[in-house]
Amino acid sequence: MGPCDLIFDADDTLWEETLFFVRATDAFVDYLDHPTLSPDEVRRILDDIERDNSAAHGYGAAVFEQSLVECLERLRPEAPVTDADREVLRSFREIITDRRLELIAGVEETLHALVGRHRLFLLTKGHEGMQRRKIEESGLAPLFAGIGIVPEKDRRAYDDFAAAEGLDRAATWMIGNSPKSDILPALKAGMGAVFVPHPMTWTLEQDELPANHDRFHTVSPIGRLTEIF
Repeated sequence: MGPCDLIFDADDTLWEETLFFVRATDAFVDYLDHPTLSPDEVRRILDDIERDNSAAHGYGAAVFEQSLVECLERLRPEAPVTDADREVLRSFREIITDRRLELIAGVEETLHALVGRHRLFLLTKGHEGMQRRKIEESGLAPLFAGIGIVPEKDRRAYDDFAAAEGLDRAATWMIGNSPKSDILPALKAGMGAVFVPHPMTWTLEQDELPANHDRFHTVSPIGRLTEIF
């Protein structure tokens, strides 16, 4: 394949992210210790609350902490949320915020191999300050010709990013782990898409992948991108 523009997702494509939310959620489920609901039932209720809050307030650890507060209020209605509770929930948020960034195996080598043949871009969603901090900590920023941080990765976000960076969509590919945010909207925007599965992709990022599309591939692990590009 000739020179392309390759847009990479960040969280759970280049570095671990959901892993830490899962650990924080597990800690919350243990703390709640609900007398009748199973842990999976509690997680599904939390997912519903997070879905509403992310639509209203965006993504990130602060929104996650607020979702924990609301979930505790809903599932423990007989006892008001106390300052002590809030301190514990804040400690669960810190599982996400107070940790070193962990690049996914093979990412650094793969990007260095690809940047000699293609232009690389980064497009991520979430809280701008948090995302910029992770990008800086990753050490990968110099490899990207352009970086975008958006509230939501929908069709419009891809249209706007392509226009801002002057991308030829026929020679542009989106690479990421989320069917909902990386694959489907990029295809709708006229780009190609490469799905890189991650075992902990957030439930709210799941969606049905294309069954038959000539500009869609699945690659695992990420190092196999060099076999396509």
